[in-house]
Amino acid sequence: MRLDKFLQISRLVKRRSIANTLCSRGSVSVNGHVAKAGKTLAVGDVVRMPHPDGEEAAEPEYEILELPSGNVSRARATTLYRQLNP
Repeated sequence: MRLDKFLQISRLVKRRSIANTLCSRGSVSVNGHVAKAGKTLAVGDVVRMPHPDGEEAAEPEYEILELPSGNVSRARATTLYRQLNP
């Protein structure tokens, strides 16, 4: 699954266009490497991105636990990843 699609489906970002913008700015990394929106993800990858509230604190990291095949409900979206640093 593409990085931008996962960020949108998991509801880590509100829209896929926002995910694309973050990726094109070089703000999103996967496993420690800056990633483009089309980066293919795998279970176990660690995604780091700017804090959604724009806070200057440490950027949150998320471990991918599942890659869904389609859209998921809001309740299930939080089960797709695990936040590593609260």
